[in-house]
Amino acid sequence: MININDRLSMATLLRIFRGKIVLTWGVTLLETAMIALIPLMIGWSIDGLLNGDWSAFINLVIVFGLLLIVATGRRIYDTRAYGTMRVELGKALAARSADKDVSVLNARVLMVRELVDFLEREAPESMTALIQVFFSVGVLLAFHSTLAASAGLAALSTLIIYGLFARRFFKLNAHLNSQTEKQIGALESRDLSQIANHFIRLRKQEVRLSDTESLVYGLIFLILLTMLAFNLWFAATQSGASPGQIFSIITYSYEFVQSAVTLPLALQALTRIKEITARINSEICIITT
Repeated sequence: MININDRLSMATLLRIFRGKIVLTWGVTLLETAMIALIPLMIGWSIDGLLNGDWSAFINLVIVFGLLLIVATGRRIYDTRAYGTMRVELGKALAARSADKDVSVLNARVLMVRELVDFLEREAPESMTALIQVFFSVGVLLAFHSTLAASAGLAALSTLIIYGLFARRFFKLNAHLNSQTEKQIGALESRDLSQIANHFIRLRKQEVRLSDTESLVYGLIFLILLTMLAFNLWFAATQSGASPGQIFSIITYSYEFVQSAVTLPLALQALTRIKEITARINSEICIITT
């Protein structure tokens, strides 16, 4: 249970529900490890089957079966565990917000659920992405240092690009949330011009945030796809790798791209969570104009 005096934050959730979170994150890491091994095992299976050896293929099928059991069980448990957290957060927020307008309270009840959403989705995805990034770089390094260096440089460039826009993301989310808090008040007025004005302002904030996201992720994708193209060229023409090895190199390079994209997405979600946490704990009040 969340105490009335507890700060409503992810740190509080991690403290109170640590048992549930450790269990689901632990199973997530196990699932991630198996997923990370699959491309390498497929490469071994290709080379083995071409030489009449079925052992690597049989091991791959076993991992597929274990992965199915682990992934299905985790999702069944997650729904129940994180659902309990959402209930407790909603109750705690409502209990300490009796003095707030219904419009503000309704918006914050929806916002506070994003803290649990982050723990349920973005946090495990970030852990998965980090593991896959490091595992992919390790595998690429085993094939050739140049492949790993190109991936590492791409990852560093991605983080630098997001870092340059982090402050702007915080401000844009603050303005969007401030406008969202006014929605029920605008609807209750029954004034069509006031309602229209609210939705126009809401759209304006959403467009500003979306435009910034588009710019940032466009730059990030450009860097990551350049890395992927370079590794494809290098593996096929410079490394002397076998067909199975080339498959593994390209697969891990592509998985690196997918994982590296997840990291700035998680950082953006964390920036939004930081703003929401400050808002629901009454640390800031930003008025949208």
